[in-house]
Amino acid sequence: QLQLVESGGDSVQPGGSLRLSCVASGFSLDHYVFGWFRQAPGKEREGISCVSWRTYYTHYADSVKGRFTMSRDSSGNTVYLQMNSLQPEDTAVYYCAVDWAPTSDTCTVVLGNGPYGVRGQGTQVTVSS
Repeated sequence: QLQLVESGGDSVQPGGSLRLSCVASGFSLDHYVFGWFRQAPGKEREGISCVSWRTYYTHYADSVKGRFTMSRDSSGNTVYLQMNSLQPEDTAVYYCAVDWAPTSDTCTVVLGNGPYGVRGQGTQVTVSS
């Protein structure tokens, strides 16, 4: 069974940091584009970062650029999202997702909505003083 599981969400004060993890099981992340998106109560989903493993092209939304960084562990099955300088507006449920894209060299927003897409169940991040 194809599955993504996020973890690492927590409550932090403004200016704090968190690292989210996304573990893939049942499939290899290769041949997919991978991304993180978030959704705050009453707001639209916002794609915040993505990567094409084919070219290692990465994209970050302006709202997180310079503060958030993705990385992948040596096994290739876990992707991290390091989040620094967190602000109250970063409060949301964070999801990781993949879309099947074996020939894609770039990405913009990955929601896992494609025919072979997968997304996790989400992890809550709360930034508050």
